[in-house]
Amino acid sequence: MAVSTILMVDDEAEILKLMSLYLKNEGYKYLQASNGLEALEILEKQPIDLVILDLMMPKMDGIEACMRIREKNHIPIIMLSAKSQDIDKISGLSVGADDYVTKPFSPLELLARIKSQLRRMNHFKTGPSNTNEIHIDNIVINIASHTVTVDQKEIKLTPREFSLLRFLAVNRGNVLSMEQIYEEVWNEPFMESKNSVMVHIRKLREKIESDPREPRIIKTVWGIGYKIEAI
Repeated sequence: MAVSTILMVDDEAEILKLMSLYLKNEGYKYLQASNGLEALEILEKQPIDLVILDLMMPKMDGIEACMRIREKNHIPIIMLSAKSQDIDKISGLSVGADDYVTKPFSPLELLARIKSQLRRMNHFKTGPSNTNEIHIDNIVINIASHTVTVDQKEIKLTPREFSLLRFLAVNRGNVLSMEQIYEEVWNEPFMESKNSVMVHIRKLREKIESDPREPRIIKTVWGIGYKIEAI
């Protein structure tokens, strides 16, 4: 099995040193950067499997770096921040982050999040499926290549957005609760994490719906959750 390469981006030298020890001990190839600009330079030069991105950094912060990465890359991104308010989490997720960890954090918790994201990415690349393609109206979801096209034009989805769309698609016709969606897509207990689901649904609609304010594909079932109609 190929060794995964993790890029850690943080301006705190102690955090970089600590996570270097943990990640190398787990067998990962470890690279580091102290700001968003350095991270983008590294991503241009070599393949990276996952990015851990601090929110507050000099030269280029995590939000802008995340947006720049998402312009070209679908790899998982985990955001780090000392801020714990919901609005900060929503801000990070809305620009393309797949997960969010609040400082101070346990290195073991961050490792668990990293492994979860890499498992999910690997599942989409190699995991079993009844079909390589799912067709819904003008949308084609290709499981093997991890791509989505709308009207034959490829759109860029984050790994989390792809996971969410795939889960809704393979269960089309069924209403899925917030809890079901979160535990399947985030692969962890629900814990009343409605905001994360709602933010990702909104971002997904903006990418695949002709009119996100009047969605045709992803329907809201008020008081329960979401569904894609059986087409």
